[in-house]
Amino acid sequence: MDFAFSGIPHSPFLPPDPGPGTYDALFGNLYPKVFTTWQDEVMSWKQSAYIHAGLNPTFTYRISGPDALQLLKDHCVNSFAKFSIGASKHAIMCNDAGLIMAHGIVLRESEDSFITFWLMPWINYLADCAGYDVKGENLTGQKFLIQVAGPKALDVLEDACDGDLRGIKFLFSKPVKMAGADVSVGARDVDVLRVGMAGSLAYEVHGPVEAAQEVYRALWEAGQKHGLVQLGREQYRMNHTENGFPQGHVHFMFPWFTHPGLAEYMSKIPGASGFKTALRGSAGQDPTLRYRNPVELGWARTIKFDHDFLGREALEAEVKNPTRQMVTLTWNPDDILDIYRSHFQPGTEFPMMKFQMEDLNHASPAGNHLDLVTLGGKTVGLSSGRTYSYYYRKMISLCSLDSAHCAPGTELSIIWGDPGTRQKEIRAVVDRYPLFDEGRNESIDVSSGG
Repeated sequence: MDFAFSGIPHSPFLPPDPGPGTYDALFGNLYPKVFTTWQDEVMSWKQSAYIHAGLNPTFTYRISGPDALQLLKDHCVNSFAKFSIGASKHAIMCNDAGLIMAHGIVLRESEDSFITFWLMPWINYLADCAGYDVKGENLTGQKFLIQVAGPKALDVLEDACDGDLRGIKFLFSKPVKMAGADVSVGARDVDVLRVGMAGSLAYEVHGPVEAAQEVYRALWEAGQKHGLVQLGREQYRMNHTENGFPQGHVHFMFPWFTHPGLAEYMSKIPGASGFKTALRGSAGQDPTLRYRNPVELGWARTIKFDHDFLGREALEAEVKNPTRQMVTLTWNPDDILDIYRSHFQPGTEFPMMKFQMEDLNHASPAGNHLDLVTLGGKTVGLSSGRTYSYYYRKMISLCSLDSAHCAPGTELSIIWGDPGTRQKEIRAVVDRYPLFDEGRNESIDVSSGG
């Protein structure tokens, strides 16, 4: 099979496989949308484990130097009172209005060196333009990131790696060697990070891009007896809604182009100056409805007011009196059936609703879907990340909802359909948040067992 379609090469981060028939072209590489069936793949993080390399090339950026820690303190809501070498944080960076400009992982490599994931372009703008004595290095494409997640994730890693992995606490990493002496040592040196923002037990394996396919194969082979499943890119995004962790560009947007300095900076980056987003859903064309603060995303516990940081004043007020909170909405199945029924009747049909999440990230231009949530005809919230939970047999979404209406069981309405199309009012109910509640990664004790 020819893996170069229209000049786009297969991703170098996993071995080519003639099985999958559909691919996404993202960040210059082809990656399978689905390996087997989407139903099999979404069950993997409940019943066994999955392996996923679809986040590559991960936006990876290192900052080092005398002011590296100070830059993070000044722009992250997180506390840095305790941050040992080898530890990481879910870093949240805001603008002066308290709206999220970037969020991702920051890992401390040494006293004055930190490697970050998914904090670009905000982190490199600050490193280059904010007057800090730091050195910035864009490592995107030079490092691989392979995820292994699900209840059998540790079993897979233990069989694939040499060394004790049970001592790795949540948000900590450990250097290990891949098992097997038949391969060069350098290609088998990896870091295992215990992280996973989508609920179940999860790890990431990091290393140099040259070793990515080799490490992927070793993990895949080790996982065969544990039921390891390859996860397509489309299914990866579905677990974030089910497990209550909002994802940038899917559940919300970043207000990058409202910041004059960042907008000018991005205009000089090849390919970034023409970055546009197609705004879809009943929320319409006002992009400001799609920006979020960390409180309404359910991340208030991460905000620590033990230091000054950009956006602190706005977030102090929001934490004290939250205007909105994150909830799960379960959509009424009879109303959903009306959507499909309209496609078998004369006249204008309702916009189609897939079982999977709207595949807008990989469109051109990329899209963002947001629906109005109403109560008594008044807008009280905004719904995003709609997807079908095959495990719970529910159509669900995450919703930034007015605080007065967040009690489980509250009945609401979701407006389905872009303005100008035939719209459908779909009944919904506030469900538990997160919907997946069968043990969270951060609370799982893996120190014993085998």
